Amino acid sequence: MKLTAMLLFSALVVPVEVLADCQTPQSQMEFNICAHEAYKAADKDLNAVYGRAMAAMKDMDRYLEGELKGAARALRAAQRAWIVFRDKACESNGFQARGGTMESMLIGRCKTRLTRERIGHLKELAGNN
Repeated sequence: MKLTAMLLFSALVVPVEVLADCQTPQSQMEFNICAHEAYKAADKDLNAVYGRAMAAMKDMDRYLEGELKGAARALRAAQRAWIVFRDKACESNGFQARGGTMESMLIGRCKTRLTRERIGHLKELAGNN
């Protein structure tokens, strides 16, 4: 009995990414996991580029006077609005398979695509397109 419980517990702590081969996914579960992993990677890249873009906007604000300042504030507001847009746009994309096994894959792929597009925009602001 103890061995069975231990084996069950060890199976539960295996990271879900280990269950998927994202080079050649074969099941819907693997497609879903891989879509989520691709989004996580894109989001990590987005955060790094956003930091560089914000630094560039703060630098720009240092050289502007009085009412001309606001680049960093504008970027922060734009990014917050963009996140809401991305999440809602991709939620609506998921309705193509609402309640089905493909829904999370559709949402994950949408978030990855829009996030990669946003990275390009932020790179322009950061000055390294």
